[in-house]
Amino acid sequence: MRDETPLDQFRSVLAGTARALADEPEIEVAWTADGASQSGGNMRVPMPGRSLPAEQVAEARGFADSMALRLRLHNEAVHRAGAPAEPVARAAYDAIEQVRYEALGSEGYAGIRGNIGAATDVRVASDPIARAGKPEDVPLPTALALLLREKLTGEPVPEAAQLGTAMVRSWIEARAGDDFAALADSLQDQKAFQKLALDMLGHLEMTRSDEIDQPETDEDEGEDEEQEGEEEPEGGEDNQEQQPSEVAGDTSEGDEDSETEQQLEDAEDDAEADMADDGEEGMLPTRPNRQWTDIPDTFDYKAYTEQFDEVIAATDLCDEEELTRLRAYLDAQLKGLQSIVSKLANRLQRRLMAQQNRSWDFDQEEGMLDAARLARVVISPGHSLSYKIERDVEFKDTVVTLLIDNSGSMRGRPISIAAISADIMARTLERCGVKTEILGFTTRAWKGGQSREQWLAGGKPAQPGRLNDLRHIVYKKADEPWRRARKNLGLMMREGLLKENIDGEALLWAHNRLLARQEDRRILMVISDGAPVDDSTLSVNSAGYLELHLRRVIDWIEKQSPVQLVAIGIGHDVTRYYRRAVTIMDVEQLGGTMVEQLAGLFEDE
Repeated sequence: MRDETPLDQFRSVLAGTARALADEPEIEVAWTADGASQSGGNMRVPMPGRSLPAEQVAEARGFADSMALRLRLHNEAVHRAGAPAEPVARAAYDAIEQVRYEALGSEGYAGIRGNIGAATDVRVASDPIARAGKPEDVPLPTALALLLREKLTGEPVPEAAQLGTAMVRSWIEARAGDDFAALADSLQDQKAFQKLALDMLGHLEMTRSDEIDQPETDEDEGEDEEQEGEEEPEGGEDNQEQQPSEVAGDTSEGDEDSETEQQLEDAEDDAEADMADDGEEGMLPTRPNRQWTDIPDTFDYKAYTEQFDEVIAATDLCDEEELTRLRAYLDAQLKGLQSIVSKLANRLQRRLMAQQNRSWDFDQEEGMLDAARLARVVISPGHSLSYKIERDVEFKDTVVTLLIDNSGSMRGRPISIAAISADIMARTLERCGVKTEILGFTTRAWKGGQSREQWLAGGKPAQPGRLNDLRHIVYKKADEPWRRARKNLGLMMREGLLKENIDGEALLWAHNRLLARQEDRRILMVISDGAPVDDSTLSVNSAGYLELHLRRVIDWIEKQSPVQLVAIGIGHDVTRYYRRAVTIMDVEQLGGTMVEQLAGLFEDE
């Protein structure tokens, strides 16, 4: 058994601390290059560098401390029951509750307070509030949470958000200053704190008091009915002109309004899942796991330009020498895992070969002499039913495409395991006579690339559609032997390759390649770790633009296409997109899950 690295030791300590803080013995901590996320006792926190820089260690501790405090001090049922329906109000409501349990849990613990402060600094640095140039650009949920945090803990607003917060501070404090003091006195009681928070959102005109559904007793409901008339904003919709931001969710057309709306939607996600640390050429995209809303009938997906998109072979992205080096690095990274996945792959091979075995029809009038019936031949040489005929079992000619998410959030162990698992699947399926194609999808640049530059030069027309340069990578063609393509999978280890992901168009690309094949059975397996994310596109189109397109593509393939579609989600729920899908929380499960899903598709036939 190899010695643990300092990074592994730090993770063990982090998990132990989280278990003690949350008073939960089953907590597990895993590293991620994506935004920090939590599913019950499974925590994914940003991975620090190998040398464990102090600021990155504090950041990882901060996210883990916050998640542990959430488990100990937060009641999700109470919180969900009182949540307002308006998206902006819900984002603020969630962010305020996070401030509550972090403030309460860090009382008297300077270390926890410092850790959470480090995590907050990272989260705020990638929030739209850090880029706000005028009051209309400031996401109110973020500003409100930071001001409340300042009041409850005495911690100043992070430097990156000071300018944005200053633009709306006087407006918020004039309407909610008294609410801050009341909230400070109710930290211990989540239900009382929740009721005060909803009152504050009403004072800020983020909600209408008659739309708030509070989980209170009959006596409290009577009090709410009296408050409904008192808290109704006097100016109605006209009164919104006094606000520094479109807090009521104005849906008027125009680029600035679209950007503001998207920023507010992003803030909603930030309240539940903290942002990742800055990646190459900017922040890594966040992975929203929010609920889907109704699909508008007028939705029409388009790309602003396809001029800069590319479908490229792995060998064209780096030279032979570098591919050899990257493949050696991949093999070294996953020596232990490869033996485990190989055993699973051998199991898949046995199951597939069993379906291809020949069978025999006995007691035939003619054919091959059946040795088991030689006694019958001796006793009765004229007996006519002493032969057997070999009969082939029908096994459809099959091709499998593995479509792998090559986005920045897959960086690290997820992309390594995806690469080695795809490698072993291709080798195994080739032995069974099943052709395999391995594809990857990402973008050529962070935040738009040449497509965005062309859009800016064209005057920034509203609702431009997809606004980034696609990069679709062919690692192995279906007709290419595995031995020739083996090195290509090392490309996934290349620094700077993994950027953003536009899943809908990638799925169509892989699907169309399959349709051009002649095989009777065509299988498409998607390996991803969340929803499609491209900051450039989402900042200037309606919220959920890429998700909606992905859903429509999946629906069409599942209902009308001869291609069998299956998906594996890593750490995020993909079952809400795909009819046949499985979600794994530990990336170590990927190889075995791929085997079982493929075997299941074959056996369904």
